[in-house]
Amino acid sequence: MDKVIAVVVTYNRQFLLAQCIDALRNQTRKVDKILVINNGSTDHTEVWLRSQTDIEFITQENVGGAGGFYKGIKTGFEKLYTWVWLMDDDGYPKTDALEMLLEDDNEELCLRNCAVINKDDKKSFVWKTGNYSNLDEVKNPVIKNVAHPFNGTLLHRKIIERVGFPKANLFLWGDETEYYQRIISKNKIPYYTKANSIHYHPACAYSYKNDWNLATNWKMYFYVRNRFSILKTRFSKSLLVAVIMYCGFLTAFAGTVIVFQKTNKLKKLGFILWPMKDALTNNFTATPSLILQRISSSSTDSLGNYFFNQFRHLRNLILPISSSGIVKLKKAQ
Repeated sequence: MDKVIAVVVTYNRQFLLAQCIDALRNQTRKVDKILVINNGSTDHTEVWLRSQTDIEFITQENVGGAGGFYKGIKTGFEKLYTWVWLMDDDGYPKTDALEMLLEDDNEELCLRNCAVINKDDKKSFVWKTGNYSNLDEVKNPVIKNVAHPFNGTLLHRKIIERVGFPKANLFLWGDETEYYQRIISKNKIPYYTKANSIHYHPACAYSYKNDWNLATNWKMYFYVRNRFSILKTRFSKSLLVAVIMYCGFLTAFAGTVIVFQKTNKLKKLGFILWPMKDALTNNFTATPSLILQRISSSSTDSLGNYFFNQFRHLRNLILPISSSGIVKLKKAQ
């Protein structure tokens, strides 16, 4: 019988993690192993994990969701499990979720995903799923060409053999999308959501129309930087197309800042130049603490000095590219 390992990535959410683990323990189709990747939690997560007798866990430094799922998928693959079932710590599967996902045993090379449902109302989809807004509208349990990676995603080892592992250096925001694009766009592997396999998850709380705090929202750096990695994977046959699409994304993002942000509009526009530069030079060294430190050091600058420093960084990017052409970008790919 095929063996299934459930991989849960966690950081400082011990109470929610315990809910997720309980749901995994109570599956109608039992998982063969529960593996928790603890990204250096500073709450009681480590102590709680040590008190559990049926859980394998790995504690590592906080390398973000990307590094967590990289470690989890790689561990499951190396331990020769047939299926790797992926999820965050703030969601949990319905008791028959795994059983429903495994109904179609003849489709190994296919990305399978749970229907991700709002854990509060138990009805509406957290992300738009095809043409449906809630479960009551779904007639066929198989919704083709729809998936939300890392939220109840079931990977067969044959997919991992072909595609590889997530990119750990993306840290956060976009790592799952880049991996998803490698599976469906680059490797042409079919994918679907099983509407009768439910994974409960909090509703999306983030909206680009909400005013974000420049001083504390380090996640925005990864959102802007990682989009280029996603586009390079999606348009892997043409780097030029990826660059053009990234420029379009940056323009749209800048427009969103101008229209919807209420505070620090100009500084937020200048901030975009930093992750853009790192994206185009293939620089993945930034960490949350480094981002916050740099934002903090810039907070006392006058607006003129702030933009001068940002454009100085941009100049250092443009000059080498203009002298050696697109070759620099090809090497960074």
